[in-house]
Amino acid sequence: QVQLVESGGGLVQAGGSLRLSCAASGRTFSRDPMGWFRQVPGKEREFVAVMSWSGSSTYYADSVKGRFTISRDNAKNTVYLQMNSLKPEDTAVYYCAADPEGSWRNPSDYAYWGQGTQVTVSS
Repeated sequence: QVQLVESGGGLVQAGGSLRLSCAASGRTFSRDPMGWFRQVPGKEREFVAVMSWSGSSTYYADSVKGRFTISRDNAKNTVYLQMNSLKPEDTAVYYCAADPEGSWRNPSDYAYWGQGTQVTVSS
């Protein structure tokens, strides 16, 4: 059974930092893009960041560019999201995803998802 398990979420003040981790099990994703999305109640899940399997290509949403950094460790089958200079509008449930079959920015194209981790940024 394939599982993606996120961790590292929590409550932080504006301007603070958090590092999310997503550990995969059940299959290797070392040859697949892996990414992060987020969702707030009543809104669609939105793209945050994605990295190619080799790490040579990374893409970010404009809203997080310069503040968030995605990275991965293929040996550990894990992807990370370093979030700095957090803002209250970053508050959301953050999900990792793997193995997109089409657009890397479209959540509908991802085959595998984690259960999500809550990030809350207080003002």
